[in-house]
Amino acid sequence: MSDSQSDGGDCTDHRTAITEAEVEALVRGICFKTGPPRALGVELEWLIHELRMPQLPVTPERLEAAYAALRAVPLRSPLTVEPGGQLELSSPPAASLMECIGTVSADLDTVRAVLAEHDLGLVGIGHDPWHTPRRFLHEPRYDAMETCLDRTGPAGRHMMCTSASVQVCVDAGHEEPGPLGHERRWWLAHTLGAVLVAAFANSPLLGREPTGWLSTRQLLWMEIGAGRAGAPPLDGDPRAAWARHVLDAPVMCVRRDSGPWEVPEGLTFREWTRSRSPRPPTRADLDYHLTTLFPPVRPRGHLELRMIDAQPGDDGWIVPLAVTAALFDDPEAAETAYRSVKPLAERALNLPAPHNPLWTDAARCGPADPELREAAELCFAAALEALPRLGATAEVTNAVAAYRDRYVARGRCPAHDLLDRLDGGDPRPARSGRTGGTPTAHGRKDIRT
Repeated sequence: MSDSQSDGGDCTDHRTAITEAEVEALVRGICFKTGPPRALGVELEWLIHELRMPQLPVTPERLEAAYAALRAVPLRSPLTVEPGGQLELSSPPAASLMECIGTVSADLDTVRAVLAEHDLGLVGIGHDPWHTPRRFLHEPRYDAMETCLDRTGPAGRHMMCTSASVQVCVDAGHEEPGPLGHERRWWLAHTLGAVLVAAFANSPLLGREPTGWLSTRQLLWMEIGAGRAGAPPLDGDPRAAWARHVLDAPVMCVRRDSGPWEVPEGLTFREWTRSRSPRPPTRADLDYHLTTLFPPVRPRGHLELRMIDAQPGDDGWIVPLAVTAALFDDPEAAETAYRSVKPLAERALNLPAPHNPLWTDAARCGPADPELREAAELCFAAALEALPRLGATAEVTNAVAAYRDRYVARGRCPAHDLLDRLDGGDPRPARSGRTGGTPTAHGRKDIRT
């Protein structure tokens, strides 16, 4: 959620007012850059915890000292700070899977070494199981974001401050039809996306309590609402659908060169171009508006897949990166993935992700859902066949195979490991005070009921 435009420094740029027709034309032109898939990227969000006692809170002063030290070391990947103090490492575009893994792995080694000097460490969990949301960054963007998201409940603060993910970036694809065509890849990203949610779910806790969902992080995204965190309908041309979505999405804030930013309620970008109030929107406002939309698949010239929970272990992020790269960029694997997930589309009931039954079941049940498990098994098998063709090393391929055997083939995901530790006699965290709800298959409460 920490896109590069985090302050008001560009408010005076592009002062010429923009029209509704110009917005549609610009969005169509900048959000899908078609051509042969050649580049790959990954954005890794990490929670920062005490190295030895992750249940203890880390003071802002300690975080700032550690981040000051990090700013002094050379990295190939940009390193940014999320609103709650999480770290995000964003790889440069890589020409191959192994180039991407190599660059990010080297940078992570450096980051971990610096943090260790401050007795801090990176933790890969989709949602912080111990700590309540607390904002580390106090900037106009995040002040406005907090005000805006608070209108739909507490989910926004959790997403800002206590969540982490693995975001895989793939090229938009060819202009023409086929397994690597941009229309197919757009559809695949939203349908396969549910399988990725299920297979890599790793956030079953909130406020020290199991929630009844294996990906609580995905539940929170759903609760933020369709206008801010939903996808457009999948019928029709992706460019036209996304342009309509951008225009009809609510404006998060109207930036100012000084003072707090205005947070309008119920104002869409389309209405802003027509009313030209509280001031006419500009191209810079459109660029900024695009960074305030958080759909599960965000077109930014390439496709940014945002639905995967942060993964456990130093190298856990490599498996979802490798599987996603194989299923999108190897033509044979892409075709297999398309056929494997196509039967799941009926469960979406033609409703946009993630606000449909397919995505809800993926987040709640994970690969324990029989159809999602079957699709995951087929997709992992296709990825394992494709990875050598993409130049993956035996180490990477073996990691994917081990993940399949440990989790997918058994209808499990990393969230089950976290729940097993609670059921296995580990000291139970203090109760959060939540009451009510419907018992789930694990005998716990569903926070949505």
